[in-house]
Amino acid sequence: MRGLRLFVRPIEAADHAALAAFFTKQDDARPAVPACGLLGKLLGDIVAVMAIEITDDALRVEDLTVARELRRKWIGRVMMRELEQLAVKMDRRRIVVEHAGDAQEFFRRVGFQSEGERWVRVVP
Repeated sequence: MRGLRLFVRPIEAADHAALAAFFTKQDDARPAVPACGLLGKLLGDIVAVMAIEITDDALRVEDLTVARELRRKWIGRVMMRELEQLAVKMDRRRIVVEHAGDAQEFFRRVGFQSEGERWVRVVP
């Protein structure tokens, strides 16, 4: 893992089958493959998927799934950094997470502030 670079790109229509297989392997009960988002690959294998929604003033993270065997390896942080760069390019100044669930500590560590149920990070 050390020295490998995570390749992050937007989800494309051709990724549907590979994403469905990734979610099945992760035992993720996701009803459908996200229409909009980012995927992260290591050595050609999908290891992370971030479902997002683009609003008028922010990017909203609907879900972030990292392969179980690769959690706590900074992959989620890299995905959030890529999302921040995307927000800057799209002239959005906030990244919002509506329901953090069990990931509240992760979002706090990557710079989000709690606003009740909602977590917000201001993009510089």
